[in-house]
Amino acid sequence: MKVKCFLPVSMVIFAIAEVVMAANVAGESFVICKQPGRYIGWPTIARTADGELLIVFSGDREQHVCPFGKTQIVRSSDGGKTWSPPATINNTPLDDRDAGVIVTRKGTIIVTWFTSLAFEQFGSYKAQIEGPWRDHVGKISDETRDQWLGTWVRRSTDGGKTWGGYIDSIVTSPHGFIELKDGRLLYLGCNYVTRPGRRQSKLDGPYAKNRVLAVESSDDGQTWTPIGCVPIPKGVDDDGFHEPHVVEASDGRLVGMIRHHGEPGNQYLWQTESEDGGRTWTEARPTEIWGLPPHMILLRDNRILLTYGHRRAAFGQRACVSSDGGRTWDYKNEILIRDDAANGDLGYPASIQMDGETILTVYYQIDQPGEKTCLMGTFWKLPK
Repeated sequence: MKVKCFLPVSMVIFAIAEVVMAANVAGESFVICKQPGRYIGWPTIARTADGELLIVFSGDREQHVCPFGKTQIVRSSDGGKTWSPPATINNTPLDDRDAGVIVTRKGTIIVTWFTSLAFEQFGSYKAQIEGPWRDHVGKISDETRDQWLGTWVRRSTDGGKTWGGYIDSIVTSPHGFIELKDGRLLYLGCNYVTRPGRRQSKLDGPYAKNRVLAVESSDDGQTWTPIGCVPIPKGVDDDGFHEPHVVEASDGRLVGMIRHHGEPGNQYLWQTESEDGGRTWTEARPTEIWGLPPHMILLRDNRILLTYGHRRAAFGQRACVSSDGGRTWDYKNEILIRDDAANGDLGYPASIQMDGETILTVYYQIDQPGEKTCLMGTFWKLPK
């Protein structure tokens, strides 16, 4: 398989991102990794203590839903100017999707993802299963499904040279978990796995019926324990909540955002907070931020940056900033990182603050007409 990667910034396509009702923000948008004829999706970015940038994603795919996804990683040691070829971390018998990554204070690189049978779930893929996918899918036994269908964590304590065993993370969310000031790892995610025709909880006991859970690890990601759940308002179908993310504000409050699918066209993010380290959460409530799914970071000036995909015209990647710990969001000055995507098969942006006010946001979308999606990034500066 031919792979096109590591375009230097001097060769990137320059795009101008604009801010609604505010000054324009100039950005440099570029291809990080392109796999000709293959599909890339759902990235997350992290940085090591020595400044190396790591991006994980689901790559070497046929399409958005297929049996062939792998968890892959690319690296940059020069601030994102050039990138390594992709290396494969996970290639289970099922579809490996939605990779998250974090580097803990101990220097451990931890990758999250979930395995999927969605290619068997939807009737629209019947022709592929009976045709070009038949031999591959036919080798997936019931025992293999039971063994590998789940939500996972893998750890590396040697900088990503080798990876440890498969750890059940209990919940799933595209961008994974965060490390709190007290040293715990806190994962706000969804409590289910999806089998053809049904969705089931990962747990028995008191949390079995809760859709959005907080789980923690006090041993650097080796074991995980449920500690709290997000209440969903009465009368609201909890099946519409997906792919949460959380950030620790400067005052220690946890702010969670959740992707939501309600009435047709209603894809506003919903918000929740915790003031006791993730044990109790406020009832989820809708925001005025339209997009999916969320990713948040705490900036050096203590503002919170929220990025999300925008899957309606103008298609692209957007951001919003909170200056008060997530209590309010400056939605009137929503930031357009990209608004030139070909269609709505895009997004899952994740951001990291570089030097000064520069942000690097990574995401997936189509680069050139007729191509499949690739891994892309944009350098941009926060508005004053």
